[in-house]
Amino acid sequence: MSKIKVLVVDDSPTMRQLVTRVLENDPDIDVVGSAKSAQQARELIKLLTPDVMTLDVEMPEMDGLSFLEKVMRLRPMPVVMVSTLTARGTDTTIAALALGAVDCVVKPSAEHPNSFDELPAKIRVASKVKRRAPVAQAVVQTPQVSSSYQPDGKVVAIGSSTGGVEALISILTAFPANCPPTLITQHMPPVFTHNLAVRLDKMCAPHVVEATVGAPLLPGTVYIAPGGDLHLEVAGRTTFACALKPGPLVNGHCPSVDRLFSSMARSLGPRAIGVLLTGMGRDGAQGLLDIHQAGGRTMAQDETTSIVYGMPKAAVELGAVDAQYSISRIGHAIIEATAGRL
Repeated sequence: MSKIKVLVVDDSPTMRQLVTRVLENDPDIDVVGSAKSAQQARELIKLLTPDVMTLDVEMPEMDGLSFLEKVMRLRPMPVVMVSTLTARGTDTTIAALALGAVDCVVKPSAEHPNSFDELPAKIRVASKVKRRAPVAQAVVQTPQVSSSYQPDGKVVAIGSSTGGVEALISILTAFPANCPPTLITQHMPPVFTHNLAVRLDKMCAPHVVEATVGAPLLPGTVYIAPGGDLHLEVAGRTTFACALKPGPLVNGHCPSVDRLFSSMARSLGPRAIGVLLTGMGRDGAQGLLDIHQAGGRTMAQDETTSIVYGMPKAAVELGAVDAQYSISRIGHAIIEATAGRL
């Protein structure tokens, strides 16, 4: 089997060398070139036809976001963003994921010295994703309460991973401002989830926030699980609130989609709606089955529109999924399933 050809793009010679060294320690990966600028990268893409590109967020002349937009429009390819944990770096990374970057990895620092340990695995995943036409940017909506839609008391939980930012934008921009209470676990490093919530809040009619301990589940509000070492769950039996609980990794992740879904099944039973989106691995499959067996409604993103059809496929194989939808349809399906009046 041929090796995965990678182009490394970063304005720092030290960082280019570090990324190259980490990747070339993997026998399945071949770093075919490196570039210090967008202009140089553009020429090397034509010359080397890489399978995957790593792209620095913050570069001189043309920044990573502007270059990514051009790449996705003119020569779509899998891209893994390499980001600093600065406010600008994380915000730009979220914008890049919305544009179609497959994933992101944090540059090593004193707080995260081993952050590149996961880089080879992310490259392998990226090399398998289906590339397609450039992603259309969602239009910022003016928040308005729908006069025809009224939530019926159900609560929605969504799990996503690789490709999830694009998918979440598609779903949440279809929600009215008075949407059902919605909880989201998106596999993402700490700090990034805060920026994701801020960005989604600007783009969508509902209010989007990072979940906090004890926050009551209210219509019109979407709660994003904070990245880090706590699992987002639902607590309560008659009234419901966010809970953030410590615990080991589940399916290699914290926060875990399985933990969120299983808590939904316990607390809400038939009032739970579980939605599993694009992502690598099995996280969320068992939890979705728990919701299904508790009488709740379950949905999954279909194979055609999933960047990585791993998590939805695992749930389908368990018999946990009531229906699969294209990403353009799921948001509307959720609203139809939670409508007291529509």
